[in-house]
Amino acid sequence: MRLLSGWRWVARLGGTAAMVLFCTTAAGPQEKEDAPDPSLKPTYGDVKLTAGFADDPRVVKLTAGGPLRTKLGGVNAWVARAPDFKLHYTAGNFPLTIHVESDADTTLLINLPDGSWVANDDQAPGNLNPLLRFANPKTGRYDIWVGTFANKNAPAVLKITELK
Repeated sequence: MRLLSGWRWVARLGGTAAMVLFCTTAAGPQEKEDAPDPSLKPTYGDVKLTAGFADDPRVVKLTAGGPLRTKLGGVNAWVARAPDFKLHYTAGNFPLTIHVESDADTTLLINLPDGSWVANDDQAPGNLNPLLRFANPKTGRYDIWVGTFANKNAPAVLKITELK
C-alpha cells in the first residue's frame, strides 16, 4: 500500500472523514511529551517544610520560562517540561503563599497535592509578578513551574512564605 502525503491524502478521505480527522488533530489533547510533567526531577531543587518553618521566606533563584506552551490552571504560559521546584509541605494553622519576583512578566503554575492545577499571571493591575495564596493548604507535594507570559526566558526569584 502506498502512503499518500499532505492534502492528497486528506482529499482521498472525503469531506466528512477529512473534517473529523482535521478537528481531532488540531483540537485534540496536548501530547504527554509536550506537557509539564510533575513526575520529573525539579530543575532547581526541592525542600521539605513544615508549618511554622524557619528561614521564612524560602527563596529560590531560577530562570523562568521554557519551550512548552500551556493553559493548565487557566493561564497561558511558557514553561519547562520538568518542574522548576518541588515543595513537600506539612500543613498546620498558617496560610501558604507562593509568589515570584522578576522584572519580566512571569507566571506561576502549581500542581497541587490532589493532582489539580492552579495558576496565576499577575498579582494585580500594574504588578506583573504572580502570586498564589492558600488559606488552608493541604499536606503534600506542590510541583511548581515559573513560566513567562511571552516566549522568553527571564531571571526570577521564587518565594515560599507563611508570613505574606
